[in-house]
Amino acid sequence: MSVTRRVQNTVRALLGLTLAAVPGTAAAAAAPEADDSPTSASAGLRDPARKEIAMRLVSSAENSSLEWRKQYRYIEDIGDGRGYTAGIIGFCSGTGDMLELVEHYSSAKPGNVLEKYLPALRKVNGSDSHRGLGSAFVRDWEKAADDRDFREAQDHERDRVYFDPAVRRAQQDGLGALGQFVYYDAMVMHGAGGPDGFDAIRRAALEKAASPARGGDQGTYLNAFLDVRRKTMKREAAHEDTSRIDTAQRDFVRAGNFDLRTPLTWKVYGDGYRVD
Repeated sequence: MSVTRRVQNTVRALLGLTLAAVPGTAAAAAAPEADDSPTSASAGLRDPARKEIAMRLVSSAENSSLEWRKQYRYIEDIGDGRGYTAGIIGFCSGTGDMLELVEHYSSAKPGNVLEKYLPALRKVNGSDSHRGLGSAFVRDWEKAADDRDFREAQDHERDRVYFDPAVRRAQQDGLGALGQFVYYDAMVMHGAGGPDGFDAIRRAALEKAASPARGGDQGTYLNAFLDVRRKTMKREAAHEDTSRIDTAQRDFVRAGNFDLRTPLTWKVYGDGYRVD
Protein backbone atom coordinates (compact mmCIF):
# COMPACT_ATOMS: atom_id res chain seq x y z
CA MET A 1 0.00 0.00 0.00
CA SER A 2 1.56 3.24 -1.12
CA VAL A 3 1.59 6.86 -0.05
CA THR A 4 2.00 9.58 -2.68
CA ARG A 5 5.63 10.42 -3.38
CA ARG A 6 5.18 13.53 -5.51
CA VAL A 7 7.72 15.54 -3.48
CA GLN A 8 10.42 12.96 -4.05
CA ASN A 9 9.71 12.35 -7.74
CA THR A 10 8.95 15.35 -9.94
CA VAL A 11 9.75 13.85 -13.33
CA ARG A 12 7.17 14.93 -15.88
CA ALA A 13 6.10 12.58 -18.65
CA LEU A 14 6.38 13.59 -22.28
CA LEU A 15 5.23 10.77 -24.55
CA GLY A 16 4.87 12.42 -27.95
CA LEU A 17 1.68 13.54 -29.63
CA THR A 18 -0.70 10.98 -28.20
CA LEU A 19 0.26 11.30 -24.51
CA ALA A 20 1.59 14.37 -22.76
CA ALA A 21 1.89 15.95 -19.36
CA VAL A 22 0.68 19.46 -19.87
CA PRO A 23 1.30 21.84 -16.96
CA GLY A 24 -1.52 24.32 -16.61
CA THR A 25 -4.14 22.27 -18.45
CA ALA A 26 -7.67 22.93 -17.23
CA ALA A 27 -8.82 20.12 -14.97
CA ALA A 28 -11.76 18.81 -16.90
CA ALA A 29 -12.65 15.50 -18.49
CA ALA A 30 -13.85 15.83 -22.04
CA ALA A 31 -16.84 13.70 -22.95
CA PRO A 32 -15.70 12.04 -26.18
CA GLU A 33 -17.92 10.59 -28.85
CA ALA A 34 -19.05 6.97 -28.83
CA ASP A 35 -16.45 4.32 -29.48
CA ASP A 36 -17.59 1.45 -31.71
CA SER A 37 -14.28 -0.40 -31.57
CA PRO A 38 -14.02 -3.91 -30.05
CA THR A 39 -12.07 -2.48 -27.08
CA SER A 40 -15.12 -0.62 -25.86
CA ALA A 41 -16.49 0.25 -22.47
CA SER A 42 -18.19 -3.13 -22.19
CA ALA A 43 -14.82 -4.59 -21.21
CA GLY A 44 -14.41 -2.01 -18.46
CA LEU A 45 -10.97 -1.49 -16.98
CA ARG A 46 -9.89 -4.98 -18.05
CA ASP A 47 -9.72 -3.69 -21.61
CA PRO A 48 -5.93 -3.31 -22.13
CA ALA A 49 -6.26 0.23 -23.47
CA ARG A 50 -8.27 1.38 -20.47
CA LYS A 51 -6.03 -0.47 -18.05
CA GLU A 52 -3.09 1.43 -19.53
CA ILE A 53 -4.97 4.69 -18.91
CA ALA A 54 -5.57 3.64 -15.32
CA MET A 55 -1.87 2.96 -14.79
CA ARG A 56 -1.04 6.44 -16.12
CA LEU A 57 -3.69 8.12 -13.99
CA VAL A 58 -2.36 6.48 -10.84
CA SER A 59 1.22 7.28 -11.78
CA SER A 60 0.37 10.97 -12.22
CA ALA A 61 -0.62 11.03 -8.55
CA GLU A 62 1.95 8.60 -7.18
CA ASN A 63 4.97 9.61 -9.28
CA SER A 64 4.16 13.00 -10.85
CA SER A 65 4.71 11.22 -14.16
CA LEU A 66 2.66 9.32 -16.71
CA GLU A 67 5.58 6.98 -17.43
CA TRP A 68 4.61 4.29 -14.94
CA ARG A 69 6.95 1.68 -16.44
CA LYS A 70 9.94 3.72 -15.30
CA GLN A 71 8.92 3.07 -11.69
CA TYR A 72 9.93 -0.62 -11.49
CA ARG A 73 13.33 0.44 -10.13
CA TYR A 74 12.04 3.20 -7.86
CA ILE A 75 12.79 2.75 -4.14
CA GLU A 76 13.18 5.10 -1.19
CA ASP A 77 11.95 5.79 2.33
CA ILE A 78 9.66 8.81 2.07
CA GLY A 79 9.26 9.18 5.82
CA ASP A 80 5.66 8.03 6.07
CA GLY A 81 6.22 5.32 8.68
CA ARG A 82 5.95 2.50 6.13
CA GLY A 83 9.66 1.88 5.60
CA TYR A 84 10.74 1.61 1.97
CA THR A 85 8.28 2.48 -0.76
CA ALA A 86 9.14 0.94 -4.11
CA GLY A 87 8.08 -0.21 -7.52
CA ILE A 88 5.19 0.50 -9.85
CA ILE A 89 2.52 0.65 -7.17
CA GLY A 90 4.41 1.68 -4.05
CA PHE A 91 5.07 -1.70 -2.42
CA CYS A 92 6.09 -1.00 1.18
CA SER A 93 8.45 -2.90 3.46
CA GLY A 94 6.26 -2.02 6.44
CA THR A 95 2.86 -3.10 5.09
CA GLY A 96 3.48 -6.63 3.84
CA ASP A 97 2.99 -6.19 0.11
CA MET A 98 6.73 -5.81 -0.55
CA LEU A 99 7.37 -9.03 1.36
CA GLU A 100 4.72 -10.85 -0.68
CA LEU A 101 6.22 -9.47 -3.89
CA VAL A 102 9.72 -10.73 -3.09
CA GLU A 103 8.26 -14.08 -2.00
CA HIS A 104 6.44 -14.39 -5.32
CA TYR A 105 9.55 -13.37 -7.26
CA SER A 106 11.63 -15.92 -5.37
CA SER A 107 9.14 -18.72 -6.00
CA ALA A 108 9.24 -17.91 -9.73
CA LYS A 109 13.01 -17.39 -9.83
CA PRO A 110 14.87 -18.99 -6.91
CA GLY A 111 18.27 -17.53 -6.14
CA ASN A 112 17.41 -14.03 -7.35
CA VAL A 113 19.27 -11.04 -5.97
CA LEU A 114 16.47 -10.12 -3.49
CA GLU A 115 15.80 -13.56 -2.05
CA LYS A 116 18.46 -13.18 0.64
CA TYR A 117 16.47 -10.27 2.13
CA LEU A 118 13.36 -12.31 2.87
CA PRO A 119 14.24 -12.92 6.55
CA ALA A 120 14.82 -9.19 7.07
CA LEU A 121 11.60 -8.27 5.24
CA ARG A 122 9.66 -10.60 7.51
CA LYS A 123 11.20 -9.00 10.60
CA VAL A 124 10.56 -5.39 9.57
CA ASN A 125 7.00 -6.04 8.37
CA GLY A 126 4.65 -3.77 10.34
CA SER A 127 7.35 -1.19 11.09
CA ASP A 128 9.45 1.47 9.40
CA SER A 129 12.72 -0.29 10.24
CA HIS A 130 15.51 -0.74 7.69
CA ARG A 131 17.26 -3.39 9.77
CA GLY A 132 18.83 -5.99 7.53
CA LEU A 133 18.00 -3.97 4.42
CA GLY A 134 19.68 -0.57 3.99
CA SER A 135 21.70 0.65 1.03
CA ALA A 136 22.56 -2.87 -0.12
CA PHE A 137 18.87 -3.69 -0.46
CA VAL A 138 18.27 -0.46 -2.38
CA ARG A 139 21.06 -1.30 -4.84
CA ASP A 140 19.82 -4.85 -5.29
CA TRP A 141 16.22 -3.69 -5.82
CA GLU A 142 17.41 -1.42 -8.62
CA LYS A 143 19.47 -4.27 -10.05
CA ALA A 144 16.49 -6.64 -9.90
CA ALA A 145 14.40 -4.14 -11.87
CA ASP A 146 16.56 -4.94 -14.90
CA ASP A 147 15.23 -8.50 -14.73
CA ARG A 148 12.08 -9.11 -16.76
CA ASP A 149 10.98 -11.75 -14.24
CA PHE A 150 11.00 -9.14 -11.46
CA ARG A 151 9.02 -6.68 -13.55
CA GLU A 152 6.51 -9.41 -14.29
CA ALA A 153 6.36 -10.21 -10.57
CA GLN A 154 5.52 -6.56 -9.83
CA ASP A 155 2.77 -6.65 -12.46
CA HIS A 156 1.41 -9.89 -11.00
CA GLU A 157 1.28 -8.61 -7.43
CA ARG A 158 -0.20 -5.26 -8.48
CA ASP A 159 -3.02 -7.11 -10.18
CA ARG A 160 -3.50 -9.75 -7.48
CA VAL A 161 -3.51 -7.41 -4.50
CA TYR A 162 -4.96 -4.18 -5.92
CA PHE A 163 -6.25 -4.15 -9.49
CA ASP A 164 -8.26 -7.37 -9.68
CA PRO A 165 -9.97 -7.03 -6.28
CA ALA A 166 -10.90 -3.40 -7.03
CA VAL A 167 -12.35 -4.22 -10.44
CA ARG A 168 -14.30 -7.20 -9.05
CA ARG A 169 -15.89 -5.07 -6.33
CA ALA A 170 -16.73 -2.32 -8.83
CA GLN A 171 -18.37 -4.80 -11.17
CA GLN A 172 -20.39 -6.17 -8.26
CA ASP A 173 -21.58 -2.62 -7.63
CA GLY A 174 -22.54 -2.13 -11.29
CA LEU A 175 -19.82 0.43 -12.05
CA GLY A 176 -18.24 1.10 -15.44
CA ALA A 177 -14.61 1.80 -16.26
CA LEU A 178 -14.49 5.09 -14.36
CA GLY A 179 -15.93 3.57 -11.21
CA GLN A 180 -13.54 0.66 -11.52
CA PHE A 181 -10.65 3.12 -11.70
CA VAL A 182 -11.98 5.09 -8.71
CA TYR A 183 -12.02 1.85 -6.71
CA TYR A 184 -8.56 0.85 -7.93
CA ASP A 185 -6.98 4.18 -7.00
CA ALA A 186 -8.52 3.95 -3.53
CA MET A 187 -7.29 0.37 -3.12
CA VAL A 188 -3.76 1.42 -4.08
CA MET A 189 -3.64 4.21 -1.50
CA HIS A 190 -5.58 2.72 1.40
CA GLY A 191 -5.28 -1.05 1.04
CA ALA A 192 -8.33 -3.23 1.57
CA GLY A 193 -8.70 -3.68 5.32
CA GLY A 194 -8.60 -1.59 8.46
CA PRO A 195 -10.72 1.31 9.68
CA ASP A 196 -9.48 3.59 6.89
CA GLY A 197 -9.14 0.92 4.22
CA PHE A 198 -11.00 0.53 0.95
CA ASP A 199 -13.62 -1.85 2.35
CA ALA A 200 -14.55 0.62 5.09
CA ILE A 201 -14.79 3.46 2.57
CA ARG A 202 -17.00 1.38 0.31
CA ARG A 203 -19.33 0.36 3.18
CA ALA A 204 -19.72 3.97 4.24
CA ALA A 205 -20.45 5.04 0.65
CA LEU A 206 -23.11 2.33 0.25
CA GLU A 207 -24.80 3.67 3.37
CA LYS A 208 -24.95 7.14 1.83
CA ALA A 209 -26.08 6.21 -1.69
CA ALA A 210 -27.31 3.17 -3.60
CA SER A 211 -24.88 1.65 -6.08
CA PRO A 212 -26.03 1.10 -9.68
CA ALA A 213 -26.34 -2.62 -8.87
CA ARG A 214 -28.94 -1.63 -6.26
CA GLY A 215 -30.78 0.68 -8.61
CA GLY A 216 -28.84 3.85 -7.82
CA ASP A 217 -27.42 6.49 -10.13
CA GLN A 218 -23.76 5.96 -11.05
CA GLY A 219 -22.75 9.60 -10.66
CA THR A 220 -24.53 10.01 -7.32
CA TYR A 221 -22.94 6.89 -5.92
CA LEU A 222 -19.43 7.75 -7.13
CA ASN A 223 -19.68 11.21 -5.60
CA ALA A 224 -20.71 9.61 -2.31
CA PHE A 225 -17.72 7.26 -2.50
CA LEU A 226 -15.37 10.16 -3.26
CA ASP A 227 -16.83 12.19 -0.38
CA VAL A 228 -16.06 9.38 2.06
CA ARG A 229 -12.63 8.80 0.63
CA ARG A 230 -11.77 12.48 0.78
CA LYS A 231 -12.60 12.60 4.49
CA THR A 232 -10.50 9.50 5.03
CA MET A 233 -7.51 11.07 3.25
CA LYS A 234 -7.80 14.26 5.31
CA ARG A 235 -7.28 12.26 8.49
CA GLU A 236 -3.71 11.39 7.49
CA ALA A 237 -1.04 14.04 6.94
CA ALA A 238 0.59 12.12 4.10
CA HIS A 239 -2.73 12.18 2.20
CA GLU A 240 -3.86 15.72 2.96
CA ASP A 241 -3.68 16.84 -0.67
CA THR A 242 -6.86 15.48 -2.26
CA SER A 243 -6.36 16.88 -5.76
CA ARG A 244 -6.31 13.36 -7.24
CA ILE A 245 -10.01 13.43 -6.30
CA ASP A 246 -10.87 17.11 -6.59
CA THR A 247 -9.32 17.97 -9.96
CA ALA A 248 -9.24 14.54 -11.57
CA GLN A 249 -11.74 11.85 -10.58
CA ARG A 250 -14.47 14.31 -9.56
CA ASP A 251 -14.15 16.08 -12.92
CA PHE A 252 -14.57 12.80 -14.80
CA VAL A 253 -17.75 12.13 -12.81
CA ARG A 254 -19.10 15.64 -13.49
CA ALA A 255 -18.50 15.11 -17.21
CA GLY A 256 -20.46 11.85 -17.09
CA ASN A 257 -17.46 10.04 -18.56
CA PHE A 258 -18.30 6.74 -16.88
CA ASP A 259 -16.61 4.75 -19.67
CA LEU A 260 -13.32 6.62 -19.11
CA ARG A 261 -13.09 7.55 -22.78
CA THR A 262 -10.27 9.66 -24.12
CA PRO A 263 -9.29 12.42 -24.46
CA LEU A 264 -8.83 12.94 -20.74
CA THR A 265 -7.40 16.03 -19.08
CA TRP A 266 -6.86 16.42 -15.36
CA LYS A 267 -4.69 18.01 -12.69
CA VAL A 268 -2.87 16.55 -9.71
CA TYR A 269 -1.02 18.82 -7.26
CA GLY A 270 -1.51 21.66 -9.72
CA ASP A 271 0.20 19.87 -12.61
CA GLY A 272 -1.85 19.26 -15.74
CA TYR A 273 -1.94 16.00 -17.71
CA ARG A 274 -3.59 14.79 -20.87
CA VAL A 275 -4.18 11.43 -22.53
CA ASP A 276 -5.43 11.50 -26.12
